[in-house]
Amino acid sequence: MATVHQRGFTLVELMVTVAVVAILAGIALPSYNAYITRSRIPVGLEALTSYAMRMEQSYQDNGNYGTSGCRLAVPTASNFTVTCALSDSGQGFTATATGGGGLSGYTYSIDHNATRRTVAHPKGVPSTACWSIKGQTCDS
Repeated sequence: MATVHQRGFTLVELMVTVAVVAILAGIALPSYNAYITRSRIPVGLEALTSYAMRMEQSYQDNGNYGTSGCRLAVPTASNFTVTCALSDSGQGFTATATGGGGLSGYTYSIDHNATRRTVAHPKGVPSTACWSIKGQTCDS
């Protein structure tokens, strides 16, 4: 009598494989999405940094940051809206980058003293003045 070997997978083996893949996907996808979100934030921070540097150069040339509004036009940054507000009769300014789209809930600012602040973050705002990409802790 010849024995017949059947090839293939049993239903139990297939269900175990599907369960393992589902568990791995449930862990990996949220981490990947958080990573993608964090990778988009530096664009807004770079826009703020370069804008503050240009505002300082303008202050050196003119003796103020503007009279009726910020002297320089705000930059454009993907996923962020950058605004500028004057203080102390044009002797100070605060530039703010507010996230839009997938970055809603993220807001960062820099002022004429180069003080960097995380104004809003979905995971909470750090207690110290810094730009935080991850939440309540300051990034180095």
